[in-house]
Amino acid sequence: MIPLKVLTLVVAGPAQPSVLVLQPVEDTPAGKARIVPIWIGPTEAAQIGMALESVKFDRPMTHDLFLDALTNLDTRVDSVVIYRVRGQVFFSHLTLNQGGRLITLDARPSDSIALALRQDAPLYIEEDVLDAASFPFLFRGERQSEAELAEFKTFLDHISPEDFGTLS
Repeated sequence: MIPLKVLTLVVAGPAQPSVLVLQPVEDTPAGKARIVPIWIGPTEAAQIGMALESVKFDRPMTHDLFLDALTNLDTRVDSVVIYRVRGQVFFSHLTLNQGGRLITLDARPSDSIALALRQDAPLYIEEDVLDAASFPFLFRGERQSEAELAEFKTFLDHISPEDFGTLS
């Protein structure tokens, strides 16, 4: 399993899917990296965006309610593993830890990641999934400058899932 981090979240308009861009935490030659784009809906993008920005509301949102229930059951999010990709559909396991007992649930990556981010739980991807679903990304100069992220957002705004073909 390869550790992942969220590189960026590109939130599109209501008629277009948003893109969650994950990046492996790995040693790569300077200026080079791989990325894993996952197309998500507007609701999922909003939930992940709120988790990334640590936004809290007066009333609990669905993911906050779920985490409150887990906390009251002495359970925490242990990790997320993206274990399969079929076409543009990713599959993940959400692993919970309840007093040392690990419980694995099948979950959409967007939901798993939204929960994991709220509890600072690690994200992973199986190596074969990373090989099948990642794309090279070249960085110029400082790795995560605002200009590069804006350029990448422009790139993502002009592509669609069909541009990637089918993954086998």
